[in-house]
Amino acid sequence: MKQLAAIAYPVVLAWGWRRRMIAFGAGILSALAMAPYDLWPVLAVTLPVLVWLIDGAGSGTAGLRSAFGAGWWFGFGYFLAGLYWTGMALLVEADQFAWALPFAVIALPAGLALFTGLGTLFARLLWTPGPLRILAFATGLTVAEWLRGHVLTGFPWNSFGQALAATPALAQTASLVGLWGLTAIALFALASPATLADPPETTRRPWLLPALAVLLLAAMAALGAYRLATTQTGTVEGVRLRIMQPNLPQDDKFRPAAKQKVMQLYASLSERASGPERTGLRDVTHLFWPESAFPFFLEREPDALATIADLLPPGVVLVTGAARVEEAKSAQERPRVYNSIRVIGDDGGILATYDKTHLVPFGEFLPLQSYLERLGLQQLTRVRGGFTPGAARRALSIPRLPPASPNICYEVIFPGSVTPDSSRPAWLLNVTNDAWFGDTPGPYQHFAQARLRTIEEGLPLVRVANNGISAVVDPVGRIVRALPLGVDGIIDSELPRPLMTPTFYARFGDVPMIVGIILMITILFRARNVAK
Repeated sequence: MKQLAAIAYPVVLAWGWRRRMIAFGAGILSALAMAPYDLWPVLAVTLPVLVWLIDGAGSGTAGLRSAFGAGWWFGFGYFLAGLYWTGMALLVEADQFAWALPFAVIALPAGLALFTGLGTLFARLLWTPGPLRILAFATGLTVAEWLRGHVLTGFPWNSFGQALAATPALAQTASLVGLWGLTAIALFALASPATLADPPETTRRPWLLPALAVLLLAAMAALGAYRLATTQTGTVEGVRLRIMQPNLPQDDKFRPAAKQKVMQLYASLSERASGPERTGLRDVTHLFWPESAFPFFLEREPDALATIADLLPPGVVLVTGAARVEEAKSAQERPRVYNSIRVIGDDGGILATYDKTHLVPFGEFLPLQSYLERLGLQQLTRVRGGFTPGAARRALSIPRLPPASPNICYEVIFPGSVTPDSSRPAWLLNVTNDAWFGDTPGPYQHFAQARLRTIEEGLPLVRVANNGISAVVDPVGRIVRALPLGVDGIIDSELPRPLMTPTFYARFGDVPMIVGIILMITILFRARNVAK
């Protein structure tokens, strides 16, 4: 412990650019906790550093500013290292968007780091010397992470709780507390080693809190392993799914001249025999294609629907992502464009539609759209006027399948929001196109978040991606079938059944966690007042 104190004290006493660089470096290192690296124990090194920086923030208004600064620099390093890949989307049409690359790669992490800074500032308001400050740290940053997931449409990407989800046994706790509960646990447990450097006058047994944290994680792992070992899920009778992953380059997906190339690729891959005992589409009941599968609107291309009808054997249904256009009702209006999922029968008829409700800022729409368009700016998809959001999330009716909850692209990253409020579906459908981001950590992180939703909700997942990662996942997060990133191919799979009863999290959502946070804030404020 003396050796650890020798490391901690220079961190506590650091000031100026040294203090900022320590926070920045710890944030960068923390990104290794997320997919595809999944080195979550690294947070047991980096989070204590942030605790020590808050220890050294001082008192009064200056101390609050210093605590905020430490959190901001930590968050900036964390999001810079963990989200740099978002800039790849601007290079798909580099002649149009490359100028914005520095703004996207720098401005997004800088903005998200404001939440981390607010979290450390709030933690400092709750701070008391000794072990209780670890609870203040976890409480302040959990509140900040929850806000990050909700403010300005929300962006809960790579929340700290996602780190624990990399271990299937630990991830099972999400069925009780969801992502935000996992975040609180991760922040408490992995920041607790900071007390090992405490002097005896502030912490009589500095080993006690880290020991409790180890016991907590061990109990979570044991209960999770038991849940995985004892939870058996059947499959929906008479259902045989085929997922087609085309690995189509992003520039082809948005080039109308590539229409024939796209349709030929989809048809040949969809018909591919997956083994000597398989005969292509005649073996399946449902075929799935990814998000925004076509560089055209199906409504305006009856020959494409005819090609689909020729491809599908009798009784086979196609479920595909496809941009949908709703023609303008007057010359003064623009056509409305939706990012949609379409269900198509074997005669080429469109049987059902779901329109994406949670659109991507700057990808599918611009804030202050009309004003920014007059300045010559446009979102990445270059749809004039931006995409129109769907009216509401609702179950998707697909012939011969139980009700599905559709999620297009990043809709699936929002805990507690992936199913309709009115009814419980039997499975989750996620169509996506991660070709924007190439072979970077982004697609792996996206899949990891989609997988966590299955554990939270107790529902299986069918995920259909353009270039990966496509998969079928059972309701406790076990991967049944998967295709890796950057390959073309097909998955043939049955559809797992959901858990018989909804999970605790599916029934109560974030309410228990919010009540617990309010209780913890009350206790910490009282402890701070007593300490004064």
